[in-house]
Amino acid sequence: MYLIKTPRVIQKLFPTFHWRAEHATAQPTLYLTFDDGPIPQLTPWVLEQLAQYDAKATFFCVGNNVRRYSSVLQAVVDAGHTVGNHTMHHLDGWKTDNVPYFHDVRHCAKQLKTTLFRPPYGRLKPSQAQFLQRHYEIVMWDVLSGDFDPELTPDDCFDNVVNNARPGSIVVLHDSLKAEEKVRNVLPRLLAHYHKLGYVFDRLTPELLTQPAALSDVQLKTA
Repeated sequence: MYLIKTPRVIQKLFPTFHWRAEHATAQPTLYLTFDDGPIPQLTPWVLEQLAQYDAKATFFCVGNNVRRYSSVLQAVVDAGHTVGNHTMHHLDGWKTDNVPYFHDVRHCAKQLKTTLFRPPYGRLKPSQAQFLQRHYEIVMWDVLSGDFDPELTPDDCFDNVVNNARPGSIVVLHDSLKAEEKVRNVLPRLLAHYHKLGYVFDRLTPELLTQPAALSDVQLKTA
């Protein structure tokens, strides 16, 4: 079970990690993020769609994919997007002991040279969160599209975003094979929809997230 919209009460309970990026901007801003890539089958297409709207985004990359497809990662960087750490092997923090989890995160960080980190599945033990927050900006989300869920249709995923996202929302999509069919349907529609509403699409950076106006949070497992 998962929540499409992260309740505000949860976002306020743990003020160390980032769920939204609320800052004064001339236009309403949405922060699209893509998890689990880069892969040659989908990530280049995502870049093409974003470029049509001069949209910037943030890609939370699995280290094994970075190692295998370094040219795809370079294309992401060259297009002006930011990258974040999504562990080397897409580890579930709840199911992984701390030491191997930390080593996996560090291995990916060395490849990407970024302090942005998103735990796979949004799952961290309190002890993991306590350690990692000293070294990384841990980025969660305000809205999940649900594009990874085989039970949902593309229309469901589109509605999940447009019914819940608002200025400053961090939205999760996936550049993965599992989500490919839905993303190819939903992403162009989302870009067109929000562009028509006057939104811009920006990337997340450590500097942006650490400005005083930023809100933050983390999903923790009870120890």
